[in-house]
Amino acid sequence: MTKVMTASKPMTDGQIENVVNKLRDALRKHRSEFSSEPVQQVLGVENLGMELMAPFRQRVEAVSNMITRRAKVNRTRNAQVAIDATGRRQYTDKDVVDAMPNGEGEEVEVVFFNLGRYVSDTDLDKEYELRGLKPADPFSLAAVNEVDPAFADQKPNATHWKDSNGKWCYAAFYQWYGERLVYALRHVSGWVGGWWFAGLRK
Repeated sequence: MTKVMTASKPMTDGQIENVVNKLRDALRKHRSEFSSEPVQQVLGVENLGMELMAPFRQRVEAVSNMITRRAKVNRTRNAQVAIDATGRRQYTDKDVVDAMPNGEGEEVEVVFFNLGRYVSDTDLDKEYELRGLKPADPFSLAAVNEVDPAFADQKPNATHWKDSNGKWCYAAFYQWYGERLVYALRHVSGWVGGWWFAGLRK
């Protein structure tokens, strides 16, 4: 059964017009790519409007479950110092830590989203793309958890990247039986539904 999203504040007429205008502009821009006869056949498809709305709904629902945190990032630290600064018990691989991507920017806005279901690392990248995000660098994520240690108590959070050999690695922050932990390891499995994934806007 399809789950119907009920909005606390419905989309306005102005927003509807904006959506229609964007679709109209795109169709006019690419009209030479479509032949009139098959277009006319497609226009006869029942519930075509609902089919066209499906990807729009997907994007709206994707960004409806996001939260943001701002943090200042000390990019002059090495990776181990950045992890140490979080004050957490560490489960790390030195090679993974030493090769963590540094990122850029002294101040960042990190966007977190939760899928509520299992996802592989490969498919997780697609979820980032859907939201207009890229995975947050681990330095930015560590900075968020350094300034707000309690954040991961309720929202265990993580980011991932590929190393020079194309292997998935990750940094993750969460609490286990009252103890705050940080992991920085290679990843050999996917993610269960409780994780909040950290991203930066493209």
